[in-house]
Amino acid sequence: MKVSPMTQSLILHFGEMGSKWGLNRTLGQMYALIVLTEAPLNADQISDALQISRSNVSMGLKELKSWNLIRLQHIPGDRKEYFSAPSDVWEIARTLVVERRKRELDPTLSMLRDTLLQEPSNDSDEYVQQRVQEMHDLMEMVTVWSNELQHMSSEKLSALLKLGEGISKILEVKDKLLPSK
Repeated sequence: MKVSPMTQSLILHFGEMGSKWGLNRTLGQMYALIVLTEAPLNADQISDALQISRSNVSMGLKELKSWNLIRLQHIPGDRKEYFSAPSDVWEIARTLVVERRKRELDPTLSMLRDTLLQEPSNDSDEYVQQRVQEMHDLMEMVTVWSNELQHMSSEKLSALLKLGEGISKILEVKDKLLPSK
């Protein structure tokens, strides 16, 4: 499979960014190829396009499936498995938020809750619990907010993000009209 220079550049970039997004370089490249290719791809096509071993592709596809980032498809008359990404980039973003939350926030929230249930044995532990409570409350708000975002349509998410600076200005006006005590 031949990849255009534009696509190749994006694939390389996604590979470099993969580690920053919680994926390795190969997974980032594989996902970029799948996202940027209109037709579903099979493992041989991915291996050929990225010049990586078939076994690496198989392991990568399993990992991408575990992240719920790709969909398995079958093409009538072809025994191979084909893979595609959601066409809606907002769906991809929502999936990444959910999967990262499951892997990162949820275990940390559990640990924070366990810490809050313990009886402090001294002043230092009381201070630790106070800080943990603040972290817990913040992470809980992020979790509730991300749950809300998960159920919004792509159109509403887009509109919300376009409000951007406008929300900040509204909050500034609110603070002037209703100063907090």
